[in-house]
Amino acid sequence: MDQPVLESARLRLRPFELCDAARVRELAGDERIADVTAHIPHPYPDGAAERWIATHRNSWERGTGMIYAMMLTDGPLIGVVSITDISNSTGELGYWVGVPYWGHGYCTEAVRALASFSAEFETLARLQARHLTRNPASGRVLLKAGFNHCGRAVTACGYRQKNEPVEIYERRVHNHALQPTAPKRHGG
Repeated sequence: MDQPVLESARLRLRPFELCDAARVRELAGDERIADVTAHIPHPYPDGAAERWIATHRNSWERGTGMIYAMMLTDGPLIGVVSITDISNSTGELGYWVGVPYWGHGYCTEAVRALASFSAEFETLARLQARHLTRNPASGRVLLKAGFNHCGRAVTACGYRQKNEPVEIYERRVHNHALQPTAPKRHGG
């Protein structure tokens, strides 16, 4: 099955294309994005976006990841939402949105849509997510999307790779009481 396109009220989530690389580099190249994410380097290297996008199809086909370009409906790419490292019935949810789009609820909407879609995969029972303690906005996104706070850890995070406290969250995929309205699907 091809990776489907998902739609919510204001967003269209679609598989990345190589032509998205310049926009990824533009948005992810902002130091404020790299500073609050686990794996985005700064400065953002030439060719990194292309290499990253080239891995997505294989992750989808192997069932180890689903990585989506977060687009405004009929608008530009504004960020990323993904479930990666899928194994043992668990996947790691991650997301970021470009700085000009902060504070508009786009991450919450995208996370809800992808978490709802993930319920279609019987082998995926739980989503985990984490954020830097100093980035409470990400915690609010997760709570609004039905995640529960599970604890705290310390890990090397951000482009500086210094040890920092992170908050850990979890959401059961097949607990329908937590599921938001399913997003519309296109393709398949």
